[in-house]
Amino acid sequence: MMTRNLTKLLTTTALVFALTLPLQAANDETFKQLELFGDVFERVRADYVDVVKDDALIENAINGMLSQLDPHSNYMNEKAYRDMQVQTRGEFGGIGAEVTMEEGFVKIVSPIDETPAARAGLKPGDLITHLDGETVQGLTLAQAVDKMRGRVNSEVKLTIRREGFDPFDVSLTRAVVRIQSVRSRIEANDIGYIRITTFNEQTDNGLKAALESIKKQLGDKVAGYIIDLRNNPGGLLDQSIKVVDDFIERGEIVSTRGRNVDEASRANATPGDLTNGKPIVVLINEGSASASEIVAGALQDHQRAVIMGTRSFGKGSVQTIIPIQGHGAMRLTTARYFTPSGRSIQQLGIVPDILVEQLATNTADGRQRLREADLRNALANPQGQTAPAQPADPAGPAAPAAPAVAQAAPATPPTDFQLARAIDQLHELATTGRRN
Repeated sequence: MMTRNLTKLLTTTALVFALTLPLQAANDETFKQLELFGDVFERVRADYVDVVKDDALIENAINGMLSQLDPHSNYMNEKAYRDMQVQTRGEFGGIGAEVTMEEGFVKIVSPIDETPAARAGLKPGDLITHLDGETVQGLTLAQAVDKMRGRVNSEVKLTIRREGFDPFDVSLTRAVVRIQSVRSRIEANDIGYIRITTFNEQTDNGLKAALESIKKQLGDKVAGYIIDLRNNPGGLLDQSIKVVDDFIERGEIVSTRGRNVDEASRANATPGDLTNGKPIVVLINEGSASASEIVAGALQDHQRAVIMGTRSFGKGSVQTIIPIQGHGAMRLTTARYFTPSGRSIQQLGIVPDILVEQLATNTADGRQRLREADLRNALANPQGQTAPAQPADPAGPAAPAAPAVAQAAPATPPTDFQLARAIDQLHELATTGRRN
């Protein structure tokens, strides 16, 4: 009976096919271990103090298996998988507002131009107290954002509390909203500042649009460009490759190496530098991870940019999203990446050419920010190098996560010493070609 139950369980959850050795290669020891899993599963079902749903037990078991491999492998149920797809696509059905939580309500940080929220006249500082007549108090930001999203052309009613006005209702028709992963502005009258917050499917197009906008505003006055990758947790590998390709004429951008030799791959640049060789400063910090480090590492190795700030996070691995039919998907570490010079930054991070600290070295909540080397089960550097670990965090380590789609990107501090230093550096490069 136990064997029949176990076989049925593993078949219906696709555990054998998706998460264990193929049946043809399984040996007696493998079956013994699977039988152990079945024994524990049945015991929990029969004797645990509360009734636990089978799918919850299976999901927890899968998560346990994957999370013990490294900090970046995990299982995503169907909802988590859909949310991840929204992040990588960079577009979704919604109202179009950057929001945060304040005093239990959803606070509008900024309506996004040309979206339902902007057209309805919603303003920064407005508080959303109810969604479709139900209070938002008690919801997390993610839960509230999920309720505001939905099918394009469907309606949602918001109850708004605005200073100086009685509460009022606004009915919005959801539309396609694109996540703005690239923002730009002019600094010091002659420098193009470009902030990349994440690497999704919109990033390279956003970068090209930002460069074009800066050129139109400044013409021949462009002294150089600042590419701000601070607190950028990464994203799509192909987008990071395209971003590097926009700045260099030739050569390798990144290589990846998996378990098997024949799985190695290299990405190379194509001719064309969208900045016409103008000097570049890239800003990084301990929150710059993964795809951000690929960009910084490639531009550093090609000596195409001055890297400035503080040592980056140190995530030198590549994850593949593997859908599981009828369920969600798993994120599995399948390769390590190497910069053009052949170095792995796993646990090491990108060391800036010019170290510039901000005033505060801790995160906004007072907790010390951790790097890859501080995470439990972090992969070792394949070249045997080590980096000093951060002090232990009593709240426990966590890898940097992509920010909530609807949450505002961190604003530039009142005194941004790293940005000010980057401006000075670009002016020096533009006039003398030397680093000051």
